[in-house]
Amino acid sequence: MGSCDPEPQKLYIETPCIPSEALSRAAGCNIFLKLENLQPSGSFKSRGIGHLMYQEMLTKKNVHFYCSSGGNAGLATATGAAVLSQPCTIVVPMTTSELMINKMRLLGAQVHQVGTHWALADEHLRTQLLARDPSGVYVPPFDHPDIWTGASTIVTELVSQLKPFNVSLSQIDAIVCNCGGGGLLNGIMEGVEKNFGGAGAGAGAGAGGGKGEAGGEVVGEEARKKRPKVLAVETAGADSLNASVRAGALVTLPAITSIATSLGAPRVAARTFRWAQEAPHLESVVVADAEAVMGSVRFADDARVLVEVACGATVATVYNGDLRRIVGVDEEGRALSDEEWSRKNVVVIVCGGSNVTLEMLRAYQEKYGVK
Repeated sequence: MGSCDPEPQKLYIETPCIPSEALSRAAGCNIFLKLENLQPSGSFKSRGIGHLMYQEMLTKKNVHFYCSSGGNAGLATATGAAVLSQPCTIVVPMTTSELMINKMRLLGAQVHQVGTHWALADEHLRTQLLARDPSGVYVPPFDHPDIWTGASTIVTELVSQLKPFNVSLSQIDAIVCNCGGGGLLNGIMEGVEKNFGGAGAGAGAGAGGGKGEAGGEVVGEEARKKRPKVLAVETAGADSLNASVRAGALVTLPAITSIATSLGAPRVAARTFRWAQEAPHLESVVVADAEAVMGSVRFADDARVLVEVACGATVATVYNGDLRRIVGVDEEGRALSDEEWSRKNVVVIVCGGSNVTLEMLRAYQEKYGVK
């Protein structure tokens, strides 16, 4: 009998989705936390990047992975490469912390630090390193369909995970995530289309039922009635999506001035901007750095989970009133009563991120006067 090569190891896990009493009290509605901080690399990046790397290894035995990153994408690439026993090179901008660089190097990655922001690091990687390596495989941090497909599995998992809490698919009123370059947001939007059906649902969402190509559930009329609101949260100074929405065209920020460097893509993916133009259920939200710090601090107190400020920006919408302002209205724009709002169900994507320590968070607290 012949032999065949085993499939490569899967590089991400199904993460828990849990109700949060503390955040529900703060918001006034039902808050569920999708804990992507528990992924092998410490962030949601393990899903999309892990899926892309897995797909590459299905057809290749020996590769050298190359990733340009503000930090978390590089860490996900280094984590996946270590599992796959393949070499990897990461190029990060000068804004990336020594903490993140050391984490990547401990996993065996070669790390170069070039440029003032991610786009310059990416240009160096492509022209000076990847172009000279015939075995090189480019791992973009956010702009690739395989990455979006990997991230879309977050929504697919919600279908079964919320059932024990008596929340059906059609009862998910909103999903809150952050947006840097758009990889996570594109995945959430893709997952909503696959699992809620309707026009534009993409491959796999046929009328005959069953699962789509990327694992999405093809659902009936109940879930087709409405899609949840999707809040895409950025920080001021890293708000390339919001700037594009306001301009009506893709905008490249001249610089990243936010402390949330993990959100520091000066330009979002073209697909992300198209989602913002085409999807009425997508809302672009911008919070200040101080609010992002507040989100991380209060989340550490309320959920006993330490997340970097890029994730704190997402959580901040629960505490600062943005969530209710956007989701807490009916189809005519009328503000819901407290009782009506209390019945709403919102999933917050705790994207994680490894660029955080207690000392860093304390320093941010002092700088921004956050208690």
